Amino acid sequence: MTTSLSDPAAVRVNSPEPFAARPRPTTPAHIIRDDAEAIAVARQLAIRFAQGAALRDREGLLPLAEVDAYSQSGLWGINVPKAYGGAGVSYATLAEVIKIIAEADSSIAQITQNHLAINLHIALDGSEAQKQELFGLVLQGYRFGNAFSELNSKTVAAFETRYQLDGDSAVVNGEKFYTTGALLAHIVPIVAVGEDGVGALVFADRDTPGLSVINNWSSFGQRTTASGGVKIEQVRVPASRVLPIAAFDTPTVAGPVSQIIQAAIDGGIARAALADTIEFIRSQSRPWLDSGKDKAADDPFTVSAIGLLEIRLHAAEALLEKAGRLIDAALAQPDESSVALATVATAEAKVLTTEIAIEASNKLFELAGTRATLIAHNLDRHWRNARVHTLHDPVRWKYFHIGNYYLNHIAPPRHPWN
Repeated sequence: MTTSLSDPAAVRVNSPEPFAARPRPTTPAHIIRDDAEAIAVARQLAIRFAQGAALRDREGLLPLAEVDAYSQSGLWGINVPKAYGGAGVSYATLAEVIKIIAEADSSIAQITQNHLAINLHIALDGSEAQKQELFGLVLQGYRFGNAFSELNSKTVAAFETRYQLDGDSAVVNGEKFYTTGALLAHIVPIVAVGEDGVGALVFADRDTPGLSVINNWSSFGQRTTASGGVKIEQVRVPASRVLPIAAFDTPTVAGPVSQIIQAAIDGGIARAALADTIEFIRSQSRPWLDSGKDKAADDPFTVSAIGLLEIRLHAAEALLEKAGRLIDAALAQPDESSVALATVATAEAKVLTTEIAIEASNKLFELAGTRATLIAHNLDRHWRNARVHTLHDPVRWKYFHIGNYYLNHIAPPRHPWN
């Protein structure tokens, strides 16, 4: 079952009104056991998600049924450590899973990104009791959203949201934006600063009084991620749900894991754009009259251009896999050297996935021709999605950090954008 215009449950993006919490899962999610099963399940879901992706983008329909199926599939728990009942898959596998889903619908893939990063933060920073509770909820099918970034703060890492301890509770106040995943989450981890000046993740149930998630995302790309705002007014959460963020104080893979998910989404957008380019050229494009060819697919300049795009995509995918393997190694033995290697490799992958996502989605129209711009095809969604998602953090800084590492042996700074 996929979202359609005739579906009475269809919900469109960009509304000023608070959005009601989604029902919690009534049956436990499937438990994925290994890397091979994770990839197989992702491929099965991708077939379904691709069917309505263009319609959802064009009409601004939230992927409600699709996200429910996605979290119930078990893929939201694949990086839960084996010691806590998860598959603990390789991060190369996790990147491949996200790339597969993003090729089908990049908005759905992005809705997962913060949840998977938070899974790692629980593993790195959580107490034993927090790991038992929160990983248990993930494996039951609960979804984490996010309430991290703030629209009016000085920098992306400046947080004005605050929490105070009050007995056995924490009381949180603030406002967030770019809250991908929060709208459809069951639990919203809020980044807030305590009285000690230390940041923490405060895990609030989605239906907690005072927590309002607004469906007001209005970007021209990644339209159905519902990455709007969250208002936090005297939100009271058990103190046991406050998880101090310490992962960036010492060498850990927290940054590379956050980044490899971003890069995988861009890789999926690139793959989708290139696949649609090839299909359109084969089935609908006309050859240019100077080529002397009967089919557009035989135009030598078109053939060469497709070859170059495929090479660049394959290079980006190879670096994505390499980065995943180096993250695995650094997760097993974290130190300054292993984490720096993983961080730089992930940055290299992010550079190439950014470039090929934008290039492939732009070249689509040059190679497929004017008829590819017709609204009925909605092929411009690939470029819009690539242009918006690749703005998550500036690639221009990746070049600097990569060069500084190789030239001056200086590791990139540790934060979620490295």
